[in-house]
Formats: sequence, C-alpha cells, structure tokens
Amino acid sequence: MRTALLQSSGRPGSVAENLKVLDEAAGRAAEAGAGLLVCPEMFLTGYAIGDDVPTLAERADGPGALAVADIAVRHGIAVLYGYPERADDGSGTADDPGVVHNSAQLIDASGQRLANYRKTHLFGCFEQRWFTPGEESVVQAELDGIRIGMLICYDVEFPENVRAHALAGTDLLLVPTAQMHPFQFVAESLVPVRAFESQMYVAYVNRTGPEGEFEFVGLSCLAAPDGTVRTRAGRGEELVIGEVDPELLSASRETNPYLRDRRPGLYGSLT
Repeated sequence: MRTALLQSSGRPGSVAENLKVLDEAAGRAAEAGAGLLVCPEMFLTGYAIGDDVPTLAERADGPGALAVADIAVRHGIAVLYGYPERADDGSGTADDPGVVHNSAQLIDASGQRLANYRKTHLFGCFEQRWFTPGEESVVQAELDGIRIGMLICYDVEFPENVRAHALAGTDLLLVPTAQMHPFQFVAESLVPVRAFESQMYVAYVNRTGPEGEFEFVGLSCLAAPDGTVRTRAGRGEELVIGEVDPELLSASRETNPYLRDRRPGLYGSLT
C-alpha cells in the first residue's frame, strides 16, 4: 500500500481552511498512486486552540467527518485525520467543555467510516485540561488486505501499547502526532525501534512549526519492521510517500524472533 504522510499544521482554528489543505494533499497523494493519506493529530481544527476545543469539537459522524468522506471519495483515497471528538450531546464551553476526546478517524475511499480511536495517554497540562482519555487501547480496521491500527502521539511512547497491537495482528500502525521540541528523538529514534521490536510498519505523522506555546518539529516518517525508515519529512510543510510492503513484513516477521520468543508468564508484574 502506497502511503502518503501529510506533515502540516494547516491553519489552527479554521476547519474550512484545514479541509482545503487536506483536499489539495489528497489530490496530490492520489496522483502519486497512494491509497492512504495520514494527517497529523488534531488536524481538522488545529492543536493549540485552547478555549476553542469545546466549541470546535464534534461527534464522529459530524460535519467534519462528512467533509473528509467527500474528499476521500472524490480523490479515491482513504484518509486518517485527527480531530477533537465530542462524546456527549452538549455544546461545551470553556468552563464546562463536557466529554471531549482527542481522536483520530479512518475513512476509506468509498467514504465509509472504518474506525475511530480516542487517545488513551494524554500528554501535559494542555491535553489533561481539555480532553478525556479513551479506554480502548487497540482499535483496528482492514484496508486493502492490510490490518490497520491506530494510536495518537504520546500513546506510541508506551511500548505496551505498540506490543498490544502486535499481538492483535496490526500490520500498519498509524500515529497522527503533535510532537514538539525538545522531544524530536521520539521521531528520530524511538519510532523506528517500535516498528522493529513489534514487527510492523509505523506511520508517524507530525505537525510543524510554531503554534501557540508549542514548537512542532516535523520529521514525520514511515518506519518498517526491519528498523529502517522508508521515508522521512524534514522540518517544514511536506507531503512524503512510502510503500507498505506485505511481503517484506512477512519476511521480517519470519526472521525476527521477538514475538515468538516472548515469555508472557514472566511479565505479570507489568500489569
């Protein structure tokens, strides 16, 4: 599966402008033969939107999802995008945001919503102020014969999360992220290690540049199960494309003994 990674912060606070960026990127990715486009964390609205989180949050089947589905159908490409998900029926205010999750949703090329994941590990005071953590650690979908898994940013920094996906058979782990300075080593070093130790592809797709109090570092990448990075973006706005090869994945899993050599009986203290 040819996979496109959209490294962009769009225009924080403007859903309409971010949909325009997504539309243009989907067109370019489809022209390059990609079957999947992965966007960063909170791409639909922007990440550092503060008091606008409760007002811009919407349900998983809301107008943003319908607009992304339209883009996916018109360009014939599946799309994974991040957004603030309203899980209750209230409108939300700064004083009472209600139940809002930091979520990511996968929509296929026919416009069908395949999977919705709610971030389980919230990073820092900003996220803990505005979001409620999800409770489902492994969310998957089938896309063109590949088992897709989903995590968001900080989630991938916990090896237990990625190993849970490995044990559930995830082939390609999609990780929309808002990874900031000075933690660029996560994109540079940790993500390829996660792909190697749990034998899967990992698409790690970041925001870029200054946004509110944050400085996002870019460096989006597609890491392969052999520990190599198949494509990597720089620090600016960029669309990069890499191949997810099921044959390489199968061969790597046959060669690498990590999952076969595990001794779960020794790991009870971890839980």
